[in-house]
Amino acid sequence: MKDKSGRGSESGATPYDFGGPWQPSDLELSRRAARKEKNKRNALIAALSSFLVLGSLALIVVTSPGWESLRDTFFKWAYGVEVLPKIIMGFSTNAMLTVIAGTSVALIGLAIALLRTSRSPALTPFRLLATVYVDVFRGIPMLLVILLVGFGIPALQIKGLTNNVLVLGTIAVIITYSAYVAEVIRSGILTVHPSQRAAARSLGLSNLQTLRHVVLPQALRRVTPPLLNDLVALIKDTGLISILGVTDAVRAAQIQTSKSFNYTPYVMAAIVFLLITIPLTRFTDRMLRNSLEKQNAQGQA
Repeated sequence: MKDKSGRGSESGATPYDFGGPWQPSDLELSRRAARKEKNKRNALIAALSSFLVLGSLALIVVTSPGWESLRDTFFKWAYGVEVLPKIIMGFSTNAMLTVIAGTSVALIGLAIALLRTSRSPALTPFRLLATVYVDVFRGIPMLLVILLVGFGIPALQIKGLTNNVLVLGTIAVIITYSAYVAEVIRSGILTVHPSQRAAARSLGLSNLQTLRHVVLPQALRRVTPPLLNDLVALIKDTGLISILGVTDAVRAAQIQTSKSFNYTPYVMAAIVFLLITIPLTRFTDRMLRNSLEKQNAQGQA
């Protein structure tokens, strides 16, 4: 490269490099080396601490008097592999229920959240009903809701109402989770600053357009991590419908356990659920961490 006098500058540096490319100072290099050494020391301490704690717990369990009986009752892996296909077949019911219930819960929860945040006087009775709905079904354990819906609706003996336990169990799950999701979405809507609405209205957008194009995109983006947490909980709680007799993963494990009086099928069912929920949980944590980093970068947190 040539300088202003037409002569090539050494090491390819331009006249604006002021002495060549940037190089870290000796102080910066020493700081990097100190941080690297500290990270290595922390990693070693963490590994040693984890080994001592987890190893001690494992040693206590393995050396306990009832370990052999526990191992034969809960961790008979040969039998677990034998019944695993039936548990996976039952888990397909949980997966189907999760898709159906998750979609319905998202729509119903959004509708309830919009009702509760609406300012229209004409919607006052609907806001009151939505508030009562959320308060009631957030306060009742879902197990009781499943029992009430699963056994109460057939007891009415009304023509046209289904007696299918899978449908009734799905309805009970939807009823309960819609209340939780509605509150999550409502909290996201309330975090959008009123100036956003005012700016949209000043640009000529209607209330509906403001809600659709300004408020909801920001609100849903902020509550995506907690909504994913609710999805993880939904996947697990679909196993509760087994009390109605639905053959899901839990019920399939229960059937196999009743045949052999061995509880390994329950452990295998737990492992199947973990294979789905753990990656989704890690993905949720990653999204939450990225969201916090973006907020900190923008000076909002």
